[in-house]
Amino acid sequence: MLGNSLSILINRLVQSLTTFALVAAIARLLGPYELGQYLLAFGYYYIFMSIASQGLKVLFTRELSRNLEEVQLYLINGTLLQLFASLISYGILVITVFLLPYNSDTSTACYILGLMVVPFSLSNVTEAIFQAQERMYLITLSTVPVYILRLLVIIWIMQQGYTINLVSAILVLSEIFILVLQWGLLIQKINLERQINWSFMRRSIKAARTFFAIEAIAVLKDRMQLLILSLIGGEIVVGLYGAVMQLMQPFEIIAHSLALAIFPRMNKIVAAEPEKLRDLVEGVIEILLSVALPLIIGLFFLGRDLLVFVYGNPSFADADTALKIVALALVASSLMKPLSLALVASGFERINLREVSVTTSIGGLISIVLVTAYQLTGAAITALLMQLIACGQYVYPVHRRLFPIRFWHVLRYPMLASIWTLCVFLILQRITQDLLITMLTATSLYCLLIMTLSIYAFGGLNAVKAKLRRSL
Repeated sequence: MLGNSLSILINRLVQSLTTFALVAAIARLLGPYELGQYLLAFGYYYIFMSIASQGLKVLFTRELSRNLEEVQLYLINGTLLQLFASLISYGILVITVFLLPYNSDTSTACYILGLMVVPFSLSNVTEAIFQAQERMYLITLSTVPVYILRLLVIIWIMQQGYTINLVSAILVLSEIFILVLQWGLLIQKINLERQINWSFMRRSIKAARTFFAIEAIAVLKDRMQLLILSLIGGEIVVGLYGAVMQLMQPFEIIAHSLALAIFPRMNKIVAAEPEKLRDLVEGVIEILLSVALPLIIGLFFLGRDLLVFVYGNPSFADADTALKIVALALVASSLMKPLSLALVASGFERINLREVSVTTSIGGLISIVLVTAYQLTGAAITALLMQLIACGQYVYPVHRRLFPIRFWHVLRYPMLASIWTLCVFLILQRITQDLLITMLTATSLYCLLIMTLSIYAFGGLNAVKAKLRRSL
């Protein structure tokens, strides 16, 4: 699991860092209005891409983890099925944007960036195969160089005075290139002469119905604030909200990477050793809380200065309150991700569907009221409330159907890391006001603590040395 986790972590790290750098570059070079345009266009792309592909990806990963000999069947027929779904999804995206009251330049950006739905959805099939085979390093090899290169190209063209439309076109072309690379890695060992299996496609659609619904409602839940803000507050407010959410990326990188790495393992454990599922889930929750709680403390101390430093514009300091509110939701997120995957691996995906349905319905009503009244702050409060509502809907079913969570067991190290981080920031506050020195010092001391706790958990320094010698 460590090798796969590291591969996915590198992939997510580079993807998130380049995305973060792109958002910061747009804010600095083009301004908050253009940033709002980009984030809105990306939001529509992400919604319709998730609806079209993420449900099938979850299904394919689960089934291939159990039946690896059917890779050829899934590659050919899964890709064809995914192509149909992505083309339909893009058509609906175009119609939706056309009917809403956006400026023509904003709509054009949405149309262009929305084309990325097709290549990205198709690459989800190849990545599902890599995940099922536990060869995640191939995902990293095919994506990381492209992410870095396209960031450099996009920054250069923005410096030349080009707009969001060309930025969007480059993103689309880069995803097409990634798809071609991944197919090249797969077809070296796969015979492509197999005929189209319509029966497989019908079975897949039927089996993925719940996953389709879960992903559709979940992505609406995640992106609903952005859409409502775009209609009520406009592109500049969207830009501020997006800037806040980008600062959550360090946590999202780790959470997503762990989720991708452990999901195949969960499916195997459920089938062979279900009693080990709790240990795996609690271990992931402990890791996520050890990141989330110190990160929240850091953002409470440095949030305002960090926003101005990253985006190069004093107006982004207005999002400080929203940033602190959104950061609190990371605690609930630490529980939600592993618990939801445990339910899916155990065959209880309908609970996930119920959660996203209830949370989205309630959150939509709350969002309209709070965003209308408070705009950016209202959106942040809504995001926090939705995460808390969702978390409760996962904790209880897991406790009743699978296993009780040993909260003290998963909270010991995260609480210790939080107390340590709080003390570090209180001391640094008296010593220096320099943002970079504070961040580097706090991060270094946090890493030192985590390393110490890890050595202790392994049984001490001698145990770690002995394990390293055996591995060599």
